Amino acid sequence: MSVVAPFPGPRDRRPIATFDRRELNRILDLYGRMVAAGHWRDYAIRIHPDVTVFAAFRRSSERPEIRIEKRPELRTKQGAFALIGEHGMVLKRGHDLAGVLAPLERRLMRLVEE
Repeated sequence: MSVVAPFPGPRDRRPIATFDRRELNRILDLYGRMVAAGHWRDYAIRIHPDVTVFAAFRRSSERPEIRIEKRPELRTKQGAFALIGEHGMVLKRGHDLAGVLAPLERRLMRLVEE
């Protein structure tokens, strides 16, 4: 006899970590300004049940220059958001996306002033 696997019900599904609309708008606004400044050229978004990652690239054939991660299970501890550099080092972590993106905002200001 064959075994029939049951279809997963709503209680069986785990919530998936994603950026909400405001967070994604904030990230894409920064990305657009960095593209306009000529610093970034490509991006990628990876959605996984435990983590969502936005990666920005100087060129599409390289490692991402920065990654913005959202891990909801860390929201009560270190903060759900993390800014990770090209070599995997955590540059900033926090509960608020604006605070995590602040180093990139400052760098963008330097790019515009030059």
